[in-house]
Amino acid sequence: MTATTHRPRVCVLHTVTTLPAVFAALLPQEAPGVDAYHVVDESLLADTVAHGMRPRTVRRLAAYAALAEEAGARAVLVTCSSIGGAAELVRPHVNIPVLRVDEPMARQSVRTGRRIGVLATLPSTLGPTEDLIRRTAAQEGADIELITSLCPGAHEARGAGDAAEHDRLIAAEAERLATRADVLVLAQASMAQAVGGLPSNRLTVPVLTSPRSGAAQLAALPGAQAAAR
Repeated sequence: MTATTHRPRVCVLHTVTTLPAVFAALLPQEAPGVDAYHVVDESLLADTVAHGMRPRTVRRLAAYAALAEEAGARAVLVTCSSIGGAAELVRPHVNIPVLRVDEPMARQSVRTGRRIGVLATLPSTLGPTEDLIRRTAAQEGADIELITSLCPGAHEARGAGDAAEHDRLIAAEAERLATRADVLVLAQASMAQAVGGLPSNRLTVPVLTSPRSGAAQLAALPGAQAAAR
C-alpha cells in the first residue's frame, strides 16, 4: 500500500464559496500528509449573520461533524470564524477533533503584542474573534488591549460581486488600524488575500491571517507526518 493510502482523511467545512480553492492550495504546503475533502454550506453563515448563533446552527454543524466521522474523517476543520463558537460546542458530540481555523492565529496574536488590532467585515465575526482572543490571553496569562474595527462597505462589496473593492477597503482599513496596534488580526479567512499585495512598508506591524496557520493544525493528526514523508 502507498503512503497516499494511509493519509488521514479530513473534512474542511466552509461557509464561503471562494475558500475551498484557498485551502486546496494551502493544504499540500502546510499539511501534505492529509487527504482533504471540502464541504460548503453558505446558509450556516447567512443564518448566523441574520439571527446570531442559534441552537439549530450548532445542531447542523454537529450533523456535518458526525457525517464526517462516518465518512472516515480523522478531523473537521471549520474555516468560518463566525461559527467558531459552534465548532467548540460540537466537540463533545463526536469522537474526532473539530478545529477552529482561527485558534492558532489567536494564540500567535497574544504572544506577539499587547495592543491587538482586530479587523472584520461582519459583526457576527468580530464578536467571536474578540471572545476567542480574550480567552486565549487569559489562558496564556497575557495582558492585552483589543482595538477593533468593522471595515465599512467591504461585506456589501463582496455581496455585490466586487472582489477588488472588497479587498481595497480592507487594505485601507488595515493600514489605518495598524498605526494604533502592535499586531493586526484579520478575523475572517476570506480577508487574507486583501493585504497580500500591499508593499511591506505600508503595514509596519505583523499581520496575522487564519488560513495558513489554521490549515497547519492538520499536520499534527496521527499518521499525517508519516504519510507526508
